Amino acid sequence: MTAIAAVAAAAVGAVALPAAAADHPAPRAHHSWVHITGVQTRSDRDRSDRALDREWVALTNDSREAVNLDGWTLSDRDGHTYTFDHYRLAGRSSVRVHTGFGRDSRTDLYQDRRKSVWDRFDTATLRNDHGRLVDTASWGRRSHR
Repeated sequence: MTAIAAVAAAAVGAVALPAAAADHPAPRAHHSWVHITGVQTRSDRDRSDRALDREWVALTNDSREAVNLDGWTLSDRDGHTYTFDHYRLAGRSSVRVHTGFGRDSRTDLYQDRRKSVWDRFDTATLRNDHGRLVDTASWGRRSHR
């Protein structure tokens, strides 16, 4: 009897283990390791076109693998949207998305806008190429993350 009970307990334990493992979420996809890590808004005193290049949002990829950001979007509360076009963010690296004009590189991308996007009280929203929310960052007095 004792041997039968031990075999039955072992069989139940073997079946219970995969069921318990199914309750745990799957590991995050590599693109979920991309998040907003910094924001620099333009000074109220400096309204020059050149100041737009000093206005940016930084994204960081914490994974080891590169992430294809083609079709991803970065937008503000007012609906100003930048769409990434043929850009891969290398593993363990960051990119700054500037508001103004410039030459795109691995570490700096430019929206080529003539007006400021990021206000003193704003929210940056990052979405993937399927429109799913990846990350948000808010700042100013009415901010929360």
